[in-house]
Amino acid sequence: MDYLSQNVAFNLKRIRAAKGLSLDMLAEQTGVSKSMLSQIENGSANPSLGVLEKIIAGLRIQINDLLESPPVENMIVDIKELIPVKELEGGYRIWNCLPFNDNNCLEMYKMDIEPGGIYMSGGHGEKTREYVIVTAGVVTIECNGKIQDVTVDQVYRFDTNQSHIYRNNRFEKVSFVVYMLKNI
Repeated sequence: MDYLSQNVAFNLKRIRAAKGLSLDMLAEQTGVSKSMLSQIENGSANPSLGVLEKIIAGLRIQINDLLESPPVENMIVDIKELIPVKELEGGYRIWNCLPFNDNNCLEMYKMDIEPGGIYMSGGHGEKTREYVIVTAGVVTIECNGKIQDVTVDQVYRFDTNQSHIYRNNRFEKVSFVVYMLKNI
């Protein structure tokens, strides 16, 4: 389940409980079937924009009330349960583990690049920096006119105000974690 579906599921259940509504009452108030509302709350259905519109109109809330990340002090992100946000067969896979909207200053990605694979990223704006921690293999990073190989047990930091490239020039898959800090 992707993080937006998780947010909608958690927030819908939380808002319904705060308003003291049963699923039957919510179905009547929104015009969305009880079974669909249950599936949304359980994270087994991705509601269409039309269904979301009915829910926010019936609950008299803003769309952000459903989409925003729920406040949590502790959480576990199981990467095996995430859907890659970007993927190129035989090239790379990227999972967004901690989205920017969780805290407005930090994002965390896990990336895998197959042998010979390349991932090109645009710049992320001024005052943005990435930290790369390799967990398997060697990644070659090109940014700001510099080329750097980063290996296991190394951390590489670079400013990402311009485009940059991640390459796997080796014969085994490379896996690494990228922390992107904004407004440094």
